Amino acid sequence: MRRDESDSKPQPDNSYDMIPGYDFALGLTHDVDRPHQSPIHAVYYALRERNPSRLRGLKPGSNPYWLFDDIMEIEDDLGVRSSFYFLQEQSMLQRPLEEWRDSRHWVEHIGRYDIEAPDIHDLIRRLNDGGWEIGLHGSYSSYDKPELLSEQKATLERILGDSVVGGRQHCLNMTAPDTWRHHTDLGLQYDSSLGSSSTYGFEHGYDPIRPFDDEFVVFPLTIMERTLPNVSESIDEAWAECERLLEEAAENEAVMTVLWHPTYYDEEERPGYRRLYRRLIERAQEMGGYVGPLAEIYQSLEHPVAVDAER
Repeated sequence: MRRDESDSKPQPDNSYDMIPGYDFALGLTHDVDRPHQSPIHAVYYALRERNPSRLRGLKPGSNPYWLFDDIMEIEDDLGVRSSFYFLQEQSMLQRPLEEWRDSRHWVEHIGRYDIEAPDIHDLIRRLNDGGWEIGLHGSYSSYDKPELLSEQKATLERILGDSVVGGRQHCLNMTAPDTWRHHTDLGLQYDSSLGSSSTYGFEHGYDPIRPFDDEFVVFPLTIMERTLPNVSESIDEAWAECERLLEEAAENEAVMTVLWHPTYYDEEERPGYRRLYRRLIERAQEMGGYVGPLAEIYQSLEHPVAVDAER
């Protein structure tokens, strides 16, 4: 869900120049929403989809959602890195009482992970040590609660032992430009929440956006994997759309930002998505595109020089 209460559209950065030596850029991102499959989710989705394979998570020692090593192996094999955005979502015990009456909120919030857990600490540090970007996935209600977002940023930076450059709001939940103002006030340098969970394409232009005409940048989301057509039935149609968007990106020297949730690399539960992701990277490289995390794309930009307001 994206909330936009502003009548004016953010303007693209018309001074944007592509990364030297590349025709366009493909920004790879992953929202870490649920690294563990809880028993409640296993039963819920098995019943809803009438799919017994969803019950695999009930087996002792099984965790179908922990696919980070698979992602790292794919990207390492292709010589690329990506951005991982970590979430600190509230539990149902911390949610308003009215949400307890709606089962959708139970499914959404039960089973959320604890960012302080040892396995998450270890994952964040392994990714960081390996050259992957660690970013902030602001919780669902943090888009208009700067104090909450600040706490989440501080926690992630403490675990990481370094500063966080940017990230994305959970469920693309935001109000433009207010949420971006909260981000820049906290020292974040970019955001990639502007997009859709139901459509794909360059709906917000080809260039990064500077909503405040300063160093803060918005990278619009081009593709969320779930919006692509019929991937699990046949990847041909989805691949045709991906290739078309890559060609559009190359023609316009664009930044094409994609989101692949880690749970979509499970070939048994979501066949086709892993192969499609690899093919997307390979084709972008063949076409002369830069492929990598948004932090590196941000660092490649020529940013406006800050002007002292007293001068």
